[in-house]
Amino acid sequence: MVGMTIDLTAPNPSFTLNNGVTMPALGLGVFQTPPEETSAAVAEALRIGYRHIDTAASYGNEREVGEGLRASGVDRSEVFLETKLWITDYGYDQALHGFEKSAAKLGVDQIDLLLLHQPLTSEFEKTIGAYKALETLLADGRVRAIGISNVMPDVLERLLEATGVTPAVNQVESHPYFAQRDVQEANARHGILTQAWSPIGGITHYRGDVERSTLTDPVIGEIAAAHGLTPAQVMLRWGLQQGRSVIPKSVRPERIAESLDVFRVALSDEEVARIDALETGERGGPDPDAITLETFGREIPEA
Repeated sequence: MVGMTIDLTAPNPSFTLNNGVTMPALGLGVFQTPPEETSAAVAEALRIGYRHIDTAASYGNEREVGEGLRASGVDRSEVFLETKLWITDYGYDQALHGFEKSAAKLGVDQIDLLLLHQPLTSEFEKTIGAYKALETLLADGRVRAIGISNVMPDVLERLLEATGVTPAVNQVESHPYFAQRDVQEANARHGILTQAWSPIGGITHYRGDVERSTLTDPVIGEIAAAHGLTPAQVMLRWGLQQGRSVIPKSVRPERIAESLDVFRVALSDEEVARIDALETGERGGPDPDAITLETFGREIPEA
């Protein structure tokens, strides 16, 4: 166990971040959700009880997330909104403007959690500048918590040495085939919550690698059958029981509801260990060091 402690028997279980802000443990992710489908997915998720939505400037659907929030009828104060700045908005002044663009598209004055989407190790001084902008936004009350994404332990140490506020969250690829234990352990040492993107291993089948998809893994399937759960639910429960925040994505109402229904059945220590043993050591997403302005730079449109 390298994650944070969480009471999964509580209604809408939440984590308390290292600055005292409370964040719902399970949220709806909208990575690769087309803008035209995002508003309805967000509204449906909030309607059935989700209170945490994760998006990013580079997803191109922040505006539709805001529309979904307003369409849901749920009060803004009840919803935890999380988004991320893209690397083309790094640097101090650029990141402050990046926040303005995101807030305007979301239609909010304050963002609950603002992350740097990538470490941009090739031009790390821009990352430091952007993070210092996040610190300013935090001090000014424009954001409630700040964090990072896809940051490996050695880069985390460099960031901490150059800045003053410890990130509240580090969002990284984490699923049964690639849990990134070393990253989780480094986060835990600094009181940083690990948040899992692709928590059900979607990255293992988006690219057509069906033979090694977590969703068809026999071990996960056997555990799912034993509890009357789906493989996706088992993986979400596995992540939550180990103290990670999880942000599954879907646009289908039945899948959105399914992901929320993971708090009624607990996995045994043996079952958790069997899932842990599925580790392959193979990253599904890109190496964070490969994300450069030359390879992935694209302008984020104005609001």
